[in-house]
Amino acid sequence: MNILLTLAYDGTNYCGWQRQKNALSVQEVLERVLENFFGEVKTIATSRTDAGVHALGQRVSFNAETKIPLGKLPQVLNSKLPSDIVVQKAMEVSHGFNPRFDAVKKTYCYRIHNAISPNPLIARYSAFVPERLDLERMRTAAAFFEGTHDFAAFCAAGSAVTSTVRTIFECRVEQNGEIIEIYITGDGFLYNMVRIIAGTLVYIGMKKPLDAAKIIADRDRKNAGKTMPARGLTLIDVILPI
Repeated sequence: MNILLTLAYDGTNYCGWQRQKNALSVQEVLERVLENFFGEVKTIATSRTDAGVHALGQRVSFNAETKIPLGKLPQVLNSKLPSDIVVQKAMEVSHGFNPRFDAVKKTYCYRIHNAISPNPLIARYSAFVPERLDLERMRTAAAFFEGTHDFAAFCAAGSAVTSTVRTIFECRVEQNGEIIEIYITGDGFLYNMVRIIAGTLVYIGMKKPLDAAKIIADRDRKNAGKTMPARGLTLIDVILPI
């Protein structure tokens, strides 16, 4: 049976989704719990979230045989998982289904706390920016990211991808009091792409002389904004053909 989980987690205490030799990952913790019930398993996730990045809609599959009703599996697994990792849903999918390669769209949200002073109650889930940001400038610039482009300027060094072309279906900027949220939906993302786009929009909101369209066209990482801290990024949702 190929089982698909919907997973939420606070990434603060983990080195990211993927197993690492010298640090604790979300994947390692989840697989340890799964092995209590199913023996050795290998999980596949839609997104290899980085250290400190959070998730509300991560999708994870694994193969196992079980007599536990899938409707009750989240409750069973959550009783053994730490409180910062939660299984929200479990369902059966076809044998060849792969949540990484079969994902149609992914949505990330980058949260910015734009205020005079920090708030410790939200510091784990947002990046603090004390300089007042111009929301309209950010919204205007965000529109340039939509469409199919070569996003080489928004890829961290060391990435081994064969192509830096990606399609962004939506890039929007919303505000709720002191919180500014940048939502980006795409067919896939380069290493640190969302965090670099967020950093570019922050610089534009600070009225720095950055031109989003020109940065995309020039394909030079040095022209884009800084990579924003991981703690502000959350994988919100994954659209799958199921």
